[in-house]
Amino acid sequence: MAIGSLTVTPNAAAQAYARVASDRSVGGSEGFGTALSNALGSAVQTGQQADAAAAQGLNGQGDLTQIVTSVTQAQLALQTTVALRDRMVQAYQSIMNMPI
Repeated sequence: MAIGSLTVTPNAAAQAYARVASDRSVGGSEGFGTALSNALGSAVQTGQQADAAAAQGLNGQGDLTQIVTSVTQAQLALQTTVALRDRMVQAYQSIMNMPI
């Protein structure tokens, strides 16, 4: 299997970088802090929905399948949040232990 040669001209590279930059500005790339804040807000909202579904179940008004699904989604969101927190703490500790 032969691999052909790849020739990149400076003009083609500049155009490619310009396309990527314009795609990011149109797509509205968000920062890490914003993405993390949105993820945590979503996890909190999932927990609140599970609480509301469980309260309806206690009153005998909710669908059992919906209640179990809501509680399972909340549990998964909490586990994901805890895993992210642990990884961020581990990364912080690794950075702090680096020699200067």
